[in-house]
Amino acid sequence: MRWVGAVGVALSARAGDPGPLRPATLLAPRVGSWLMLGLLVVAGLYLYGASLLRRRGDRWPVARTLLFVGPGLGGIAAVTLTGFADYDDQLLSVHMIQHMVLGMVAPIFLALGAPVTLALRTLPAGPRRRLVAVLHSRVARVLSFPLVAYGFFVVTPFALYFTRLYRLTLTNDVVHELVHAHFIAVGCLFFWPLLGIDPLPGRWPYPGRALLMFLSTPFHTVLGLTIMQSRELVGGDWYPALQLAWADPWADQRAAGGILWASGELVSVTMLAVLLVQWMRHSEREARRMDRQLDREEAAGAAGAAEAAGAAGVAEAAGAAGTVASPSVAGATGSILAAAVTPRGASAR
Repeated sequence: MRWVGAVGVALSARAGDPGPLRPATLLAPRVGSWLMLGLLVVAGLYLYGASLLRRRGDRWPVARTLLFVGPGLGGIAAVTLTGFADYDDQLLSVHMIQHMVLGMVAPIFLALGAPVTLALRTLPAGPRRRLVAVLHSRVARVLSFPLVAYGFFVVTPFALYFTRLYRLTLTNDVVHELVHAHFIAVGCLFFWPLLGIDPLPGRWPYPGRALLMFLSTPFHTVLGLTIMQSRELVGGDWYPALQLAWADPWADQRAAGGILWASGELVSVTMLAVLLVQWMRHSEREARRMDRQLDREEAAGAAGAAEAAGAAGVAEAAGAAGTVASPSVAGATGSILAAAVTPRGASAR
């Protein structure tokens, strides 16, 4: 068993034992990451686009900017550019919080920020045409099809936690970061067609979206309970080999399963409620649009009827005037003819 202790020391040295989990260490910022640079670039481009619209006199809702930059990009930063990055390979429960934020919470707010709509309204003609071509490409249609995104969304965590892939993420930093990027991408693919307002090809009507969101709710329960009741540790002997005096791998795994179960249910039910609200507002807008259309048609019909009635009145008046004028014309014509044929002096006699 001596080799187990040696391996534990090596792994702990590699991972860098951050000490017992405390809020101060968990939320301490970490700067200098390439991810930090990427998030700053994306936030800067979004804010520049929103300010460009305002300078042009166009309206861009402030709420979209706050949602995209705040809980969207900020949510990603909160679990990757803080002490979470130190604990995510020490505790499965911390990794699970990362998973939920990167795969479910942040993508929802990124979708509600409508960055594609902002880009279409601010890009020059050439880049805008290329973006439209990408949105209508076959790849985009396939990836944004709700059932394809749903498949990725459901299969990804099972493939991660019940294969050797998760252990690989603990030993390989590149794979670790790629899995984070995969969480974000899959979350965006799933939530963007359901809750987002950007123009995407093949978007389902609201009843279909609500059904798909409802079907996504139970799988977090299944996955969380499976992890909680598993007789094997996720990651194999990685966590026991760390020999952290302040952490129990089995208790931490049960906590991780509970986090996945509870947070997945909470987010799914909340998003289902948001989707239903969007559905009702859409129905109200459609009803108002139909009312306005019917009002316009009714007004056009009334104007047409009034115009037709006015034309008929003019024609009738013209006919009546012609009838009254005919005897006078005939009398005048007869008098002229009689004067023309009467000999001179006849009137004197």
